[in-house]
Amino acid sequence: MIDLGLTGQVFGEHGIGKTATFFSHIPAARPDAVLVFVPAANLTPDDLLANAPVRDASGGLVLRQLIMRQLKPGRPFVLLIDDSLQAGETIQSQLMQIACNWTLGEYDLRALGCIGVFLTDNESLAETSARRSDLAILDRMTTVRIGANDTSWRAALADRFPQWDLRPVFGIWAALTPALRQLLSPRTLEHVLANAREGFPLVWGLPLVNGERLRLAEPAPGGRGAPGADRTHEILDRIAAALGTDNPATVADPVRRVVRAALRNRWTVLLQGPPGCGKTEIVRQLVREELGREPLYYSMPVTNVEDLCAPVPTADGTLDNLLAVNFTGSEPKAIVWDEYNRPKDKAAFAKLMEITQEWSLAGQPIQGLRGQIALQNPPYHLGRKLQVARNNIAQATRFTASLVVDPADIPANEWLIARYGPVAETVLEWWKNDIDEEGRAWITKRTLERLIKLHGHGLPLEIGTVYLGDGEYAPVPLTALTDRLSRRTVTGLRELAADAAGWEARLVRAGEDSTEGGNDTDLVHQVIANAELSQLRKHRATVVRLVARLPPKLRSTYLVGATEQQQRFWIEVFAAMPRHPRPGRWRLTSRRPGSP
Repeated sequence: MIDLGLTGQVFGEHGIGKTATFFSHIPAARPDAVLVFVPAANLTPDDLLANAPVRDASGGLVLRQLIMRQLKPGRPFVLLIDDSLQAGETIQSQLMQIACNWTLGEYDLRALGCIGVFLTDNESLAETSARRSDLAILDRMTTVRIGANDTSWRAALADRFPQWDLRPVFGIWAALTPALRQLLSPRTLEHVLANAREGFPLVWGLPLVNGERLRLAEPAPGGRGAPGADRTHEILDRIAAALGTDNPATVADPVRRVVRAALRNRWTVLLQGPPGCGKTEIVRQLVREELGREPLYYSMPVTNVEDLCAPVPTADGTLDNLLAVNFTGSEPKAIVWDEYNRPKDKAAFAKLMEITQEWSLAGQPIQGLRGQIALQNPPYHLGRKLQVARNNIAQATRFTASLVVDPADIPANEWLIARYGPVAETVLEWWKNDIDEEGRAWITKRTLERLIKLHGHGLPLEIGTVYLGDGEYAPVPLTALTDRLSRRTVTGLRELAADAAGWEARLVRAGEDSTEGGNDTDLVHQVIANAELSQLRKHRATVVRLVARLPPKLRSTYLVGATEQQQRFWIEVFAAMPRHPRPGRWRLTSRRPGSP
């Protein structure tokens, strides 16, 4: 098409390597030319062309059209307009002129050095906002429809993961039905492999579409009714077996591990969790720890396009996109996109598509960018719909890892204890022991902090819970919390430490009655299991003393799902435990030789 001077229209499914093929082929086939990549989905009307007052030779002001700087690179170039069907109506009109005549406004792109024009996209309306149907446009283009077998994605993945022989994985993929291969696109398969390399659950590589994990299941006949059997775990387990790796259901401390992996491997990751669980705070803290500087933080409900970049006229008669100062400089940086699925407008959200996919902004690479973390809420929580935007699979597959976060995955409890001390310990003991699972879902970590602050100023605790309207608050009884804060009789780790000898005697008696222990055994086990690591370390001597009296099957549970720090603590505790004789057993004693 370049040799013939024809406008090329390339259609293909998402994630099969359409764009990547241009980036690899043009430098090899046309070393004298440069690829000008323009993501149409994030263009605004003034990005390509704008009118601005400039001074003429006489010094007077005249109105002149200015063109995007990327379209005047000073050397031959191939123009690639990616996601061309996702642009708005105004941009579509500009693209029509480019596609038909290779012109833009008063500019002839050929005179600027253009040797090829291509528009790419997936023509499915499920992933785009328009369908190109105007015959005046279609008559000017040569159209190619491609599939996954028409690009060299297998060779690209083999180069990216040289530690594995991927031929068995490619065989598994090829044996899938066309519908499943479309769901498990090469881009998604790359994400699955990236998570496998880190020892993460392979399912994290599958995208979250409208808050739900993509299922590898056959569609229902005719697109109606329930889909076929869910083969997600079967297929991912087969891939793990082909790689010789594990496919764990989960990992300890998942949020910390996935954020650190993102900063180490230059990933874009998505964390979805309920409001108030501490997602934002832990991510910002981790970035500070890893990079030694604050992340670039953007809350999408208040982020405008102009907060990221804005086109400005330059002296040479072009439009140059001026980046926000935060994106400049070569120092290491990470971006946190908070409330990712609550964008202020479509234009701002469209700009994010370029950054998350290409790691560039307005065609300019962001120097020093080490990772991107997007945070969002699910569409529904506690039976209530949240006001979040929808996405499609093409947008969802931009993330290397997509993690559904449970409040238990975020160590916000330690932060509360470090900041508010004994009061926080008391409130957390109430949250863990005195209310049920539904109640804990209503009382988020953000709510816990409000309750602590209200108690400190003697204000009613109820006003700190979620208000539902018409005088109704979250359906969680606060009587037990009031009792605890009033220092009425309760049992926590502090109370166990205050009478360690007495509780040890109770455990001995319970062990003599039954090898399973008794009520006192269950109480001590529950207190220790629910305690935070900082509390366990503070009362280490008591923990060693009491854990030695618990049945072995209870002790073993402390290592299940524990983080590395927790595992290290428990190994030290087990090593320090005194060896007590088991009740009801004969004890081996020394005897003189020859005695009976």
